[in-house]
Amino acid sequence: MNLRSAVFPLLLASVACACGAGATPPAPPPVASSAPVTWIQPTALAVVPGEDDAVVPVSSRNPTWGSRAALVTIVEYSDFQCPYCAMVEPTLSRVRETYGPDSVRIVWKNNPLPFHPSAEPAAEAAMGVLALAGPDAFWRFHDAAFRDQKALGPESYERWAREAGVADTTTLRAGLESHRWAPAIDADVREARSLGANGTPTFFLNGVLVVGAQPFEKFQAVIDDQLRAAREKLASGTPREQLYTELARDNRARGPKPGDDDDDEPADTKTVFKIPVGGSPVLGSPAALVTIVEFSDFQCPFCARVEPTLAAIRARYGDKVRLVWKNEPLPFHKNAEPAAQAALELRAEKGDAAFWAMHDRLYAAPGDLSPETLTQLAVSLGASGEKVKRAMAAHTHAREIDGDQDLADDFQANGTPHFFINGRRLVGAQPEEKFDGIIDEEIQKASALLAAGTRPEALYEALTRDGKGAPEPERKDVPRSLPPNEPARGNPAAKVTMHEWGDFQCPFCGRAQATVEQVLKDYGTRVRLVWHDLPLPMHPDAPLAAQAGREALQQRGPTAFWVLHDRMFADQHKLGRDDLDGYARALRLDMRHWKTSLDGGAHGAEIEAEKSVAEAMGIVGTPAFVVVPGGGGRGYFISGAQPYSRFHKIIERALGEAR
Repeated sequence: MNLRSAVFPLLLASVACACGAGATPPAPPPVASSAPVTWIQPTALAVVPGEDDAVVPVSSRNPTWGSRAALVTIVEYSDFQCPYCAMVEPTLSRVRETYGPDSVRIVWKNNPLPFHPSAEPAAEAAMGVLALAGPDAFWRFHDAAFRDQKALGPESYERWAREAGVADTTTLRAGLESHRWAPAIDADVREARSLGANGTPTFFLNGVLVVGAQPFEKFQAVIDDQLRAAREKLASGTPREQLYTELARDNRARGPKPGDDDDDEPADTKTVFKIPVGGSPVLGSPAALVTIVEFSDFQCPFCARVEPTLAAIRARYGDKVRLVWKNEPLPFHKNAEPAAQAALELRAEKGDAAFWAMHDRLYAAPGDLSPETLTQLAVSLGASGEKVKRAMAAHTHAREIDGDQDLADDFQANGTPHFFINGRRLVGAQPEEKFDGIIDEEIQKASALLAAGTRPEALYEALTRDGKGAPEPERKDVPRSLPPNEPARGNPAAKVTMHEWGDFQCPFCGRAQATVEQVLKDYGTRVRLVWHDLPLPMHPDAPLAAQAGREALQQRGPTAFWVLHDRMFADQHKLGRDDLDGYARALRLDMRHWKTSLDGGAHGAEIEAEKSVAEAMGIVGTPAFVVVPGGGGRGYFISGAQPYSRFHKIIERALGEAR
């Protein structure tokens, strides 16, 4: 008997609170599932001795990254086919980069969900790789599976296993056919159920529950708190080998119990948010008592699953309810953005009624969202085929989609579907009764306002007037004490200056470079980039790379610096002295001066000054950006390798202030 089918009924509410929980990088941001994942290789990477008696057990069968003596243990219940599990992987990579294996360890637990048909076979293959080649190989297989979720299947499992270091794939194949490693997965699933981990990803940080693909800052806050608690335990005499067991016990005693209706922040359905309707597609009367704003994605299976619920609500409540559509095509749904473009082009030509007709058709038979099918569907509803094709190819309605995504980011509507019912948040493909409870309360409020004289058309504004608005982005002051003549690119008279604190060995800095290049390309003379070195202590090659960049700048000016900058980020595994010397020769630098400079740390004072300024500003990780209207002073802070949309929103705001 398959344990997963027995113990996991398909409860949409449970799935929505985890598989649909948000990740605001940093928010981050949310990150595409195909992004490469970089793992630190600690000196002792192994399957750790068991701590099976802990309230959140760590077993010797579980693949583990980091030290057994780490102060914080993150137990992750995950699913290789879950898009939200893939979305959170770059965040976990950032956790590893920031804290290192002596402070944090990560323990993997399999929790393949029943509606992900490839998740269970992938989990068995991963555990087979662990058994045949050890934990290093497991993590390499893990990375490959999340990097290419669409390729999950037997051929990929064997290829990834070989690449990970499994010499005998015949034994792996036989083990998969006999389900040799299924009992280990069943044990994880039983454990997940006992802990109330009914969706993925679910985390326990020293026993503290964190649900869903949350942003780095969410993990950071819990980790920092647990680091303090761990140090206090150690100071009071707790043996290091008992640290995790005691902290997990204490935290679980204070935290939610299995079966508690605790879905983390998104479960707050009482707070009212001031979500604008704007110019979005609307279905229903402007005098409706209840407005449901939906952030959705035409390729999302959870969005499709909630459509019958929304149809039942419209049928039952009639003109008392209206729907407002906001586009949030997720990055790992490759056809979602073209579908949004096609639907919006139809709307531009034929109005809201045509848009909703296409909306219904797209969800009625989800599956084929190819450009050809989207074009045929839009044409059948009255659109021009050429205009629809052009809209998908040229991203004609990008401004509207970007605006919706910016709004989603502002209000942490991360993951789809995401609803605001008269401003009250409801996350995921929830059952009708969840909607009904909020709608009935809001009808009473709206009826009271009508009785008090509020015009019907003004009800939504009146009901959300005092709601929480979009949070202000974090601001930081860029001090004048920065070293002069920092490497810069762009127009010295640009209206906006973007300061970047970076580390040439940091994989997140490397990942951010494409976004930075796109910003400079799109904004041209309006944005100037200034580089500041912040080599982090866990990157042994970063300090010398920073010295190299400074020496190139001194000898040949900004052009040489940026050429070397790009070369070092092009291959972050080649930052050793021989590599740097080769780059210097290619740039025709004075090698005698180069050697003297790097050997003697000639630019150490400049780099230390940069680090001191970053510390004073509260910048502790890389990459970090401060976007300043004008040349200096107070600017907007962006932490980490955020998506382009985040930079776009902040830069547009800064440009508006600079006028």
